[in-house]
Amino acid sequence: MDPVLTIVVGITVLTVVGIASGGAFLLRIHTGHQGANALQKSFFRAGHAHAGVLVTLGILLATLTAVVDASPGWAAAGAIAVLVAAIFIPAGFFLSVLGQDPQKPGPMVASIWLGAVCLVAGLVISGITVISAGVAAL
Repeated sequence: MDPVLTIVVGITVLTVVGIASGGAFLLRIHTGHQGANALQKSFFRAGHAHAGVLVTLGILLATLTAVVDASPGWAAAGAIAVLVAAIFIPAGFFLSVLGQDPQKPGPMVASIWLGAVCLVAGLVISGITVISAGVAAL
């Protein structure tokens, strides 16, 4: 695996500590120790779920592209784009419903769409990179 991507993956693994603390926050909301309206509850759950899934997917793509001996630059670009989505999408869910009793998401909801673009780009890059490595190995 490319050294830069290895460092990115290592840092990403450490971010799972933050995701775990987000789970503790959700538990406080569920038990009533932290106030949140219905919109906030659903957005907080979505943000937490997307963070965990996208971090896992980014690490998986980094590993997969290394295993198939894909082009290091393209492998890194695809995995890092997915990991960037793992920042933007949850941030949009969490930050767009801050406040005492929001009735609708705020302007930070745009971060979800930006993250979605990064996710799709990363998946397309990674998919094509893995296919190219397979074709080159024939």
